[in-house]
Amino acid sequence: MQKRISVADPTLVRVTVVTMDNNLHGVLAAAGKSLQAELPGLTLSVHAANSWASDPEALAACHRDIAAADIVLAGMLFMDEQVRPVLSALEARRDGCDAMVCLLSAGEVVRLTRMGGFSMAGGSSGAIAWLKRLRGKSSGGSSGHGQMAMLRRLPKLLRFIPGTAQDARAYFLTMQYWLAGSSENMANAIRLLVDRYAAGPRVALRGSLRVKPPIVYPDIGLYHPAARDHIVESLSDLPRSDAPRVGVLVMRSYALSGNSAHYDGVLGALEAAGLQPIPAFASGLDQREAVRRYFMRDGKASVDAVLSLTGFSLVGGPAYNDANAAEALLAELDVPYIAAHPVELQSLAQWESDARGLLPTEAALMVAIPELDGATQPTTFGGRSESGTMVVHPERAAKLAARIARLVALRRTARAERRVAIVLFNFPPNAGAVGTAAYLSVFASLHNTLRGMAEAGYSVDVPADAEALRRALLGGNSAIFGTDANVAARVSVNDHVREQPWLDEIERQWGPAPGRQNTDGSSLFILGAQFGNVFVGVQPAFGYEGDPMRLLFEHSFAPTHAFCAFYRWIATRFAADAVLHFGTHGALEFMPGKQAGLSAACWPDRLISDLPNYYLYASNNPSEGMLAKRPAGATLISYLTPPVASAGLYKGLLELKASIDRWRALEPGSPRDSLAELIQLQASELELA
Repeated sequence: MQKRISVADPTLVRVTVVTMDNNLHGVLAAAGKSLQAELPGLTLSVHAANSWASDPEALAACHRDIAAADIVLAGMLFMDEQVRPVLSALEARRDGCDAMVCLLSAGEVVRLTRMGGFSMAGGSSGAIAWLKRLRGKSSGGSSGHGQMAMLRRLPKLLRFIPGTAQDARAYFLTMQYWLAGSSENMANAIRLLVDRYAAGPRVALRGSLRVKPPIVYPDIGLYHPAARDHIVESLSDLPRSDAPRVGVLVMRSYALSGNSAHYDGVLGALEAAGLQPIPAFASGLDQREAVRRYFMRDGKASVDAVLSLTGFSLVGGPAYNDANAAEALLAELDVPYIAAHPVELQSLAQWESDARGLLPTEAALMVAIPELDGATQPTTFGGRSESGTMVVHPERAAKLAARIARLVALRRTARAERRVAIVLFNFPPNAGAVGTAAYLSVFASLHNTLRGMAEAGYSVDVPADAEALRRALLGGNSAIFGTDANVAARVSVNDHVREQPWLDEIERQWGPAPGRQNTDGSSLFILGAQFGNVFVGVQPAFGYEGDPMRLLFEHSFAPTHAFCAFYRWIATRFAADAVLHFGTHGALEFMPGKQAGLSAACWPDRLISDLPNYYLYASNNPSEGMLAKRPAGATLISYLTPPVASAGLYKGLLELKASIDRWRALEPGSPRDSLAELIQLQASELELA
């Protein structure tokens, strides 16, 4: 019979949980309430690393609770910014508490684990080897599904082995509870640790609690707020529609915890945009099994796009990244892959007010690492509220859904019907060199591109050759209007004023519309030329003659009337299905705004809006290419720089060099007069003598 613990008994149990984010707050609060009848003296504190950077008191409180804890449970602490602030506190408490359980974290944290006779301090124990086997190799052969199956087998294998093996079994059971982190499982994790390791005045609690085995949820499954119990395994249990399907990857832990309002908001936005989301998850941090089961059929994609909302890499999460395995899977899928992210290391309010957008750690985890997989269009869609729960950002979620809807529509539109805008630049900015780019013969390359598009089925009127293309763009009516290129269209000032949603911000910087650039006073000029369903436009200059980089550093500024009108005309009047920025590089991505994780106040986000953006970019310039990918949401298509080879000598100098070499090679005393005369003659002919 289960022992009832009286409040009067010396049974105060202090359990401290330290983890990466606030996801477990609600789950552990519910777990604590369910434990009150059995453990009336339980004090349960939860501390999230994502609050330490912005709240020093939160870190101090974490240190105090670790120092007083009887049982410490630390998990999902990977990055230096998460580990360093608490490592010394954990080290100091390790031998003073009843048990310290550290899992799914950096090695220096995991090695602090001490549970009875089981310790990982040496770093060479069998448990470390088991953990390495759970992680698998980085070659792509291991899967999250296989890892979870092994994790469930381990406690069964260890059950009948006496001694320290029982402590190792408790460790792997705790990991199982954690990974299937519902309130029931987390309550049983605490029961297990108290029941087995309570010491000192709490020793009476040992063996007194009824510990249930981990509730097993699907390793691979589907989540939807409208589905039965939110978690199902069959596509037939999801809401059905005839809309285009988008595969959506979510974190299993959020789905199980119920802290999933950020996901629910995106799913609703996708449905409002006319799409059918298929939200899937996989156990652990390897999403390949979920992708194959729910987004593919007969080895091919059964969805029009894949959207990851996990904030992590496709294979490996924040702990490591297997980009090769991800690349292989994405090549099989052959559909757009978008990796969006919530903000977790700061609140949504802090993100909106921060000129950087994402914090450096967030940018590394949620943008840079997924980019290694091939992810595009990094978009913030929600994040942590001030109370710690996850919420959606309605405007960002709607923009994300609109972008995916445009990608799906582009994919489903016949090539002959697609309308494509190609943007050329003045490079360097304001130098008047229209149609130039780093390491690229622009007009020859553009002519080849137009010809290739026509051969692929696009409706393109291809000029006879590159020179004819140049004349059509730079000539035309340019002399009549006094412009650098042909005027393809004119936007009246009245239309610009009526249609431009950020007119006040533009006029504060550049004066009343239409400003001074690309205008005759009554209208704004759109420079370029149309070739069937392809419009080739010339991007307006930055706006600051002699100081083109000023917009980079003064975030309160705005692009010119002409710059804004250009992109609005492409999207609305020309009605482009996609835009191709041609060569390295233009100005869109350098406009004022956040560095990563843009908001609706950022000019690159405003100007490109939901238009699919492709960018022909030099392969030797990844740093600035990163700007094109993040602020402008571009998918990069690399071109090689010209090869560097030894030029050598032209024929006359080459012959002279050979004669001199022969003269030098003659043995002492050999006749040299004839050879010297030849050298003198050759030098004279080259006007060197």
